[in-house]
Amino acid sequence: MPRFTPLNVHSHYSLLNALPKIPELVSRAKECSCPALALTDNGNLYGAVEFYKACRQAGITPIIGVHAYMAFRTRLDKQAGVDNRRHRLILLAKNLAGYRNLLKLVTQSHLEGFYYRPRIDLEILGAHKEGLLAISPAFGSDIRHLLTARGEEAARERVAWYRERFGESGFFIEISRHPEIDGHENAMRQMIHLAKDAGA
Repeated sequence: MPRFTPLNVHSHYSLLNALPKIPELVSRAKECSCPALALTDNGNLYGAVEFYKACRQAGITPIIGVHAYMAFRTRLDKQAGVDNRRHRLILLAKNLAGYRNLLKLVTQSHLEGFYYRPRIDLEILGAHKEGLLAISPAFGSDIRHLLTARGEEAARERVAWYRERFGESGFFIEISRHPEIDGHENAMRQMIHLAKDAGA
């Protein structure tokens, strides 16, 4: 049986979203024989150094990432009732250049984009894409929003934007199964179709 690598994991540094502390996450990953583990806290890298050290000590490959908040328009727009909405994007560092770009993106999200949450946008993401891998989440992504609000063509254009910048092996669409949520299964069928067409 192939070993599993969790790529979207939140710790207690994701305030009001997750409870596990770093040692607990790493210990559980070791129990499950995970060869690697990603840490993708919401909009921050507070646990990155602690996580890296704990994984190395446990013999697990650390993957440092962030569950980024994407501005609904741009990171500089802060209009009440409009820009409190945001999308999500999972970013993982593939190497040292990617880690440095994560630092730049998270810093700019706090200094320039903060509005309810620290936000990035397509402009700075495109400027700091080197060494990063991107995953469009099943819930809350801009692609899912575009698919629902503006149709398949708009979603395809956004997928093409990501593929052009992150390459064929650097952008993926997350699929999940939640039959209890109204409309989710139909949306996932559309996302699967979109992913297959794009090779994502």
